[in-house]
Amino acid sequence: MPRYEASFEINSKTDSYAARRMLEQVYDTIREESRSVREGTDDADELLEAFRTLRDAAKRPKPGRLTITYEQYDSGFED
Repeated sequence: MPRYEASFEINSKTDSYAARRMLEQVYDTIREESRSVREGTDDADELLEAFRTLRDAAKRPKPGRLTITYEQYDSGFED
């Protein structure tokens, strides 16, 4: 299973603002996709809650690290 990871160090208010904007965009994108594909399912609600928590945490500007991990599974999508 291939795994890709990128970390973004948050050392200033400008970095914090950039991280907040990234997480807001990710949350908005997942919310829109969930509405069209998974609306009302438990996994969509859990996914949105997890990203809402990340988005809300980024609203408080503090030093830290944002790490994004992408793991690709060996199996493909079901048609």
